[in-house]
Amino acid sequence: MNRVITLTTDFGLSDGFVGMMKGVILGINPHATIVDITHDIAPQNIAQGAFLFANAVKYFPANAIHVVVVDPGVGSARRPIAIQIGETIFVAPDNGVLTLAIRDWKLEIQSPISNLQSQVRAVHLNRPEYWLPRVSNTFHGRDLFAPVAAHLSLGVPLEALGEPIGDWVRLSQCAASWRAGNEIVGRVAHIDRFGNVITDVGEEMLAGMDRARIVVMIRGKTIRSVKAAYSTVAAGEPLALVGSSGHLEIAVREGSAARLLGIQFGDEVVVSA
Repeated sequence: MNRVITLTTDFGLSDGFVGMMKGVILGINPHATIVDITHDIAPQNIAQGAFLFANAVKYFPANAIHVVVVDPGVGSARRPIAIQIGETIFVAPDNGVLTLAIRDWKLEIQSPISNLQSQVRAVHLNRPEYWLPRVSNTFHGRDLFAPVAAHLSLGVPLEALGEPIGDWVRLSQCAASWRAGNEIVGRVAHIDRFGNVITDVGEEMLAGMDRARIVVMIRGKTIRSVKAAYSTVAAGEPLALVGSSGHLEIAVREGSAARLLGIQFGDEVVVSA
């Protein structure tokens, strides 16, 4: 059965970990289509993983299986879980890394928050017959999550993989941004390879604000107005704009905003108008 399986991890590409996961999947289902979302999440950074994965997952087929492994608690009492909404299945450690993806799925289907629980099926992955025969306490990505995803791609039902649960972990810091009147307080959720600083302030939070009058403050620096594109300022000049992820972004044309402004992951950003 040819079904898309995506991989999102903090493993990097230098140690062969990602290749091993792919080998396990293909050994169980040679017809699976495996797609890498990213393997460059900062080590153990669950919040960044949640943000990047949620931004990407919406572009995949509805019946895709998504494996997300940012797992500082590997080998501990934290549960391995799988969550299904409609045809889409998420496989991950139970540490909150799926928080934003599940929230966004709820918004996509326009269901009330109170009904979210009833629309989601989730299981604790505690059936070892769907894992590799030997499970390392340091590499559940290869030994547990990859084989589970492969079996799911062959049509094994979610309920066969473990006991139903309804109390999976939500990451509280994924709801950090808030607006009061004409002021928004958020944080830096990601810094991309160009040094562009992506915040958790979604474009919808700017509704009703005059973008020409908006002031963005971060690390003691002030950036005035929200521009339409990088090209609206001179080379080397900082600007704020709504980037391709649909979030407020701080950039430097043909340069690195993170380096020039000294911005780091998690820094607070204040937007006012």
